[in-house]
Amino acid sequence: MALASVLRAELAEFSPNFPKNFPKNFPKNFPEDFPDDSEGIPEILRDPPGPPRVLAAPPWGFEAEPEGPGLQILHGTTTLAFKTPHGVTVAVDSRATAGSYIASQSVRKVLPIGGRMLGTMAGGAADCAFWQRLVARQCRVQELRNKEPVSVAAASKLLANLVYQYKGLGLSLGTMLCGWDKRGPGLYYVDSEGQRVAGAAFAVGSGSSYAYGVLDRGLAAAARSEEAACELARRAIAQAAHRDAYSGGRTGDARG
Repeated sequence: MALASVLRAELAEFSPNFPKNFPKNFPKNFPEDFPDDSEGIPEILRDPPGPPRVLAAPPWGFEAEPEGPGLQILHGTTTLAFKTPHGVTVAVDSRATAGSYIASQSVRKVLPIGGRMLGTMAGGAADCAFWQRLVARQCRVQELRNKEPVSVAAASKLLANLVYQYKGLGLSLGTMLCGWDKRGPGLYYVDSEGQRVAGAAFAVGSGSSYAYGVLDRGLAAAARSEEAACELARRAIAQAAHRDAYSGGRTGDARG
């Protein structure tokens, strides 16, 4: 009751008799009789003479939202891996970009998963690092439990199952899991949509099309020796770094 009485006292002016209680000395013709205090306003800040301007409606209307994609976050890199009779050869660049800004030239884009397995990073650096380290931990637990190393196929399947649960939630991940197990060399591509593909050669990232051009011409010659495979990987990354603005830095390679 006390609260109701306070509200009545506070809102007395908003009663049905509000127009009658309005101050009598208020100008009747509001726009004309209201005092003009614009003389103290600088000329540059005054409204232009004439009727107020009405902004044109946007093409999609006032109520509707504009169609098309929203903010696009750019990710750039070039990573590649391919299998040869001697094992798996991996090469990556080291540039990290935030849109058109070069954030770093010395990013480590190869992360160890196990003693004979590693993963590459392409997409969001935080997403790639987090999920690959989580897979590495799970693989280590399985090794201790089963007394044998986890295969490349099993590790890639584990990663695909994990990221698939977050499909459509904004993850940015395109990684290759490479390694050697009792079946021989293994190479799998896994992305943030949960896609998992086995293959003999992959290039991932914004510069992948340039890297593929070099790989397609040199894979046959790379099968001759480990040195030839490493040289091909370096040339492919160098070509991508030369043509792609989001790739660059140092070239790192690994073989196993």
